[in-house]
Amino acid sequence: MKRRKSLLVAAVGTAVILLAPVAATAAPDSGKPSPGAPGIGDPYYPGYGNGGYDVANYDIHVKYEPTTKVLTGTTTIVATATQALSSFDLDFALKASKVTVNHQPAKTSVNGFELVVTPSRPLREGVPFVVTVDYSGVPSSINIPGFSSSPWVTTADGAVGLGEPENSAWWFPANDHPLDKAYYQVSITAPNGLSALSNGNLVSKRSAPGGETTWKWAELRPEATYLAFMAVGKYDVKSGVSKSGLPYTTAVAQGTDPELVAATKDIDRTPEIVDWLQQQWGRYPFRRAIGGVVPNGNIGYALEDQTRPVYDPGFWAGGKSNISVVVHENAHQWFGDSVSVHHWRDMWLNEGFASFSEWLWAETHGGDSAQKSFDALYASHPAADDWWKFIVAEPGPHHEFDSPVYDRGSLALQAFRNKVGDAMFHQVLRGWAVAHRYGNATIEDFVAYASRVSGQDLKNFFQVWLFTGARPAPTVANGFPANYPTTSKLAAQTKSALRK
Repeated sequence: MKRRKSLLVAAVGTAVILLAPVAATAAPDSGKPSPGAPGIGDPYYPGYGNGGYDVANYDIHVKYEPTTKVLTGTTTIVATATQALSSFDLDFALKASKVTVNHQPAKTSVNGFELVVTPSRPLREGVPFVVTVDYSGVPSSINIPGFSSSPWVTTADGAVGLGEPENSAWWFPANDHPLDKAYYQVSITAPNGLSALSNGNLVSKRSAPGGETTWKWAELRPEATYLAFMAVGKYDVKSGVSKSGLPYTTAVAQGTDPELVAATKDIDRTPEIVDWLQQQWGRYPFRRAIGGVVPNGNIGYALEDQTRPVYDPGFWAGGKSNISVVVHENAHQWFGDSVSVHHWRDMWLNEGFASFSEWLWAETHGGDSAQKSFDALYASHPAADDWWKFIVAEPGPHHEFDSPVYDRGSLALQAFRNKVGDAMFHQVLRGWAVAHRYGNATIEDFVAYASRVSGQDLKNFFQVWLFTGARPAPTVANGFPANYPTTSKLAAQTKSALRK
């Protein structure tokens, strides 16, 4: 977010559904079935996600009518029980009209935004099962206490469903936490004349009598729930292939507003930017799709939705170019989307890396060097500034998107680059993106990986930058260049540069 394994085929009943890689399957459990936990275990957000099962695949069919703002849908989930289950929860806020488990009617109850499902027979540990939920409602009317904002945004001609750290409850039932990645097929039906967009590749686009068109998208690489999105509205949709052979689909809301015109020019550079990012961080992890979406609505942020980031048009206020936000969100395809956080406190692995990618883009495209950006930012926050008291590795609930996660996170990476050298720095980050591809990781995992690959014990180094609420001293041990200017001299240089 910008401020503000192989495929398996499983047969379940008569359904044949693609399954994502899942954790090692346990032997069937003869123990007494019990309810799955109402949360997956995130210390910041105990109610997010659910326990007792591991989702492999979501098959989502929704229909959205902009005039009434009503969404109707059917979502089929294939999952594997990780314990013997008497019941389990789905994160969901719309009204479910029918729920089946393994094609048999299931009992349901509602607990906040948890849909509690009790199958007709208990589920055995290690055995796949299928859940189908029929539902409808007005997502824009849903207000869940404790949620910072609604992930559902209505626009003049449609709507957008996206959000971080919460998302799915407004438009499909899910295990809504990055620890449970899955494959997705998303079919969206909307009135003719409107586009319907989601992640991955466009599988089909079919019009039917009655003035409606169904767009079917598929993302067959593991994806976190918060990275799934849907958008309906009037868009100028463009498709093609990048120079490196990556298919792309971009969509910018129709209109002649200066913001939309400027956004189109920058979004059109997405293939170029992704090709450059491949040079920095290695092969693009989602080989079959790239792109971007700019709705005609007030989202308030940009989000790195897998394969196809979504941007608020306000990033191009006044018709000014803002290429850095496109770099940032596409860098997340490596850092955040492919390699995802283990818990939400690990957000530096997403935002620090994407923000540093902005610095690196500027350095290689005629702007300031990353070191110059480092110098200016370090000098702008004196040692007594409360900004340094923020601990990047433990931001706290609802603070994982505060500026130090991005900016002090970028400082830490440039300091790491200085400490180990540019070649080793790139080797570590490229290797990290491969070692944890399509998985989850913690900050501690990165520190251990960087230490092992570089051959240096980096625990104390990262302790200073990420785990300490104080300004790092400008020493070589902390990743500062030798003979680094004094703070007063650096501040004076920075002010002089700003005046110019």
